[in-house]
Amino acid sequence: MTFKRTKENFICEHCGETVVGNGYTNHCPVCLWSKHVDIDPGDRAEACSGMMEPIDTRIKNKELGIRQRCIKCGFERWNRIEKGDNQELLTTPTQ
Repeated sequence: MTFKRTKENFICEHCGETVVGNGYTNHCPVCLWSKHVDIDPGDRAEACSGMMEPIDTRIKNKELGIRQRCIKCGFERWNRIEKGDNQELLTTPTQ
């Protein structure tokens, strides 16, 4: 898997929040949803474009992560929680 840094702003299609991207931004910091647009992180090569629902959290190597599932195709991916993400939506890690 190759990471391609793609710095772009977006409007969250789940909650409508305007999100300022930093090149590593994967999800909306307000509702924690994202969009299934990457095959490899940052490449924007995935045709699915379904919405990715936050479904789980975990702590791995002292970093908090969030798992999202595409509601269109079922694909799942773990992503890092970033500073500024809505901490109230994060649940107790299950793994």
